[in-house]
Amino acid sequence: MQSMTALSASTRARLLLGTRRYSSWSLRGWLAVKLAGIEVEEVVYKLAGGHTPEVKQASPSGFVPVLEVEGQPIWDSLAICEYCAEIQPALWPSEFMIRAHARSVAAEMHAGFRELRIAMPMNVCRHFPGLMFNEAVLADLARIDQVWSETRARFGAGGPYLYGAALTVADIMYAPVVARFLTYNVPLSEAAASYRDAVRAHPLMQQWYAAAEAEPESWHLPKYEQIV
Repeated sequence: MQSMTALSASTRARLLLGTRRYSSWSLRGWLAVKLAGIEVEEVVYKLAGGHTPEVKQASPSGFVPVLEVEGQPIWDSLAICEYCAEIQPALWPSEFMIRAHARSVAAEMHAGFRELRIAMPMNVCRHFPGLMFNEAVLADLARIDQVWSETRARFGAGGPYLYGAALTVADIMYAPVVARFLTYNVPLSEAAASYRDAVRAHPLMQQWYAAAEAEPESWHLPKYEQIV
């Protein structure tokens, strides 16, 4: 396997992203690539609330993100995270059973919480407090608070993130949820709120938010800008 240094120096790589303001899956892929130290050309596509011809042409699945390495596409954010973890193993906890726990936490986010996703579309540049949520959404919110709080209590003593001092793939999977919780002013337990704030303060999250703010206003989608 190529080392991280060799990969960065000699490998042609592109990362295809959607509008940073809205694309939760793009945020996940981007964080993984950044934390792995992979140097990529970033290509950002304007999203339209569904499949666009440009994304369908560029992505095998019709979705972003896609990491292209020497012309080989890696699609789906979890696949990108796993690729990045082969280059930077610290993206998973080093201890065997803790790593298994982190994979469970990441996979639950990747596959679940459909009601939350529908009710709370990501918009990192807006604030929509006070929305009323149905019981299914409230159940998702409670489960996420539980995951964060219990994981921090068991494994997070070494730092502010789920498994201590460094972001892992598990944190990456929940980074867009952090953004959603801030946008919609979701009440959380003290432990979960502390974790939310730590992730938001990470330099890479600050960089993503700044890039989202700098995107053209013509990329804005009214249905995500006027939620009531």
